[in-house]
Order: sequence, then C-alpha cells, then structure tokens
Amino acid sequence: MSFTYYTEEGLKKLKDELQYLKTKGRSEMAKQIAEARDKGDLSENAEYDAAKDAQGLLELKISKLGEVLSSARVLDESNIDISKVSILSKVKIKNTKNGATLTYTLVSEEEADLKAGRISVKSPIGKGLLGKKAGEKATIDAPAGKMEFEIIEISR
Repeated sequence: MSFTYYTEEGLKKLKDELQYLKTKGRSEMAKQIAEARDKGDLSENAEYDAAKDAQGLLELKISKLGEVLSSARVLDESNIDISKVSILSKVKIKNTKNGATLTYTLVSEEEADLKAGRISVKSPIGKGLLGKKAGEKATIDAPAGKMEFEIIEISR
C-alpha cells in the first residue's frame, strides 16, 4: 500500500470534512429528498431524481475521502532532509530567464494552495524540483513551455 503524506493541519482538515459530510451533509440530503418526495408523483418528479443523484454523489465523495484517509500519514516535519527538495521542503527558486525569485512549499495534492505558496509535489514545478539540491538547476515542462529554475535555498 502506498501512503500519502500530509501536514498535521492538512490531515485534520480532511478528517473534519469527512465528519461534516457524514453528519450534516447526510442530514441535509435526507431533508432535500423528503421535501422533493412530498411534492407528488415520484415518476414525474425531477426534483426528487436530482436529490437522489446528489445523494449518490455525496456517498461517493464520502467513500473516496475515506479511502484517502485510510492511506494518509502525518509527515514529521522535524525529520525532513533539507539537503535536497522533498515533500514539505520550502524551496526558494530563481527563474534563470527573467531572474524572478519565488518561494514554494511542496505539499500533497490536496493541500496545494498557490496563493499561500503551497504547490503540489505532483505539479510540473513540484515534480521538476523533487530530489534537486541547492545550486542545481531544474528544467520544467510547464504548460507555458520549458522553464529553467535554479534552486537557491531549501529549508523547513
């Protein structure tokens, strides 16, 4: 079994979402189905059909989230090897073409938030930086074309 690693905060967020879906989400869905059922003949009731479809999607989301959590592990940030780029590394990089400097923290796909400077290890930039050391260059196949970055610094 392969594991997916999260920060403690990221794992708590997933657990909270699952708990919400199992309780309030299911409760709201049951209410919608009951209201639609009260509107008459079920064979011609589009609102009822839509509510039942939404219920199926909610249960699918609950199931998928349960699967994600079953293989989720908290990554101990104090054990991160900062000699090379890995998950939860904070990486300062410089675009060799225009000199722009950026700082990103590499996280799991579910925790990625570009506005907060958190990119997925599965993103083109994340994949290209993994395993590199400070001073090395990484060529990234990005949607905008090939980009080259120099790794300036790796930290926690």
